[in-house]
Amino acid sequence: MSFQKLVIREWAESDRPREKLLEHGRRSVSDAELLAILIGSGSKNETAVELCKRLLNSVNNNLFNLSKLEVNDLCQFKGIGEAKAVSIIAALEIGRRRQNTEVEEKPILNNSKKAYAYLKQMLEDLNHEEFWVIFLNTSCKVIDKQMIGRGGNDFTPVDVRIILRFALLNKANSIILAHNHPSGTLKASEPDKILTRKILEAAKLMDIHVHDHLIITDDNYLSFRDEGLLT
Repeated sequence: MSFQKLVIREWAESDRPREKLLEHGRRSVSDAELLAILIGSGSKNETAVELCKRLLNSVNNNLFNLSKLEVNDLCQFKGIGEAKAVSIIAALEIGRRRQNTEVEEKPILNNSKKAYAYLKQMLEDLNHEEFWVIFLNTSCKVIDKQMIGRGGNDFTPVDVRIILRFALLNKANSIILAHNHPSGTLKASEPDKILTRKILEAAKLMDIHVHDHLIITDDNYLSFRDEGLLT
């Protein structure tokens, strides 16, 4: 009785490496499945996963040994051509370089002075307004920052939904709002206060804390928290 091998796209979705990674996360897939995602397909008689299992078996299932192979070595395996070999080598080289890269230490912004120092270079010396949001984790460590709006001399359109979307995508625990006043006025306008309250109320529904709102000029700043305006 003949048996025809199935290509990956014909497998049940739960058995496909890409779908498995998407559904269960990167830790759920084996080394062979990760390599299969890289090369995309096997040969006529062998699935990509089976091919990668055979490849790994040849190096005692050791990725370090696999990383020593050159393009010509990998091309000795039926089903692996130059393009697939280059993809494997490139992925392993990225992994090697990652080990040699120092983890960037994210700053902790737990007061207005630190937040101002972090934002100052971005917002000083501008002749237009920009509205930025810094996204923080539970330790007030910076996760990300995004410019939400850019306007004229005294007005910047801000979409609260965009702020919340970025906060949720970053799994932020709290946020710091900031915008500049090109005029040099260190005073929160009524529209500034209304916008801040609007963001506060919306963020509260998502259990996201608004840590502060800074107004920045070329040489100074105003903190809503320090001034008791975050109410």
